[in-house]
Amino acid sequence: MLRIMKINGKIQLKYNNSHNCETIYKSLEIDNKDFIESSYDDDKITYNISSESLGSFLATIDDLIASEIVAEKIIVSTND
Repeated sequence: MLRIMKINGKIQLKYNNSHNCETIYKSLEIDNKDFIESSYDDDKITYNISSESLGSFLATIDDLIASEIVAEKIIVSTND
């Protein structure tokens, strides 16, 4: 009998203020909707990631972090 593996993980990102948190959340939510469970509260975003393969799980985390870095750089550069 073949068992399906399920990998679950949680990433929490904390920001300097609630405005930046909400801006980044809404920017990334467009791409993540119906794919990654996410929520934000005040200055923290929480992502719950689930996958049936390690490769897909790691690729999802990699894409999420890369997108977050770009969004954060945009906010920093527009605030300067």
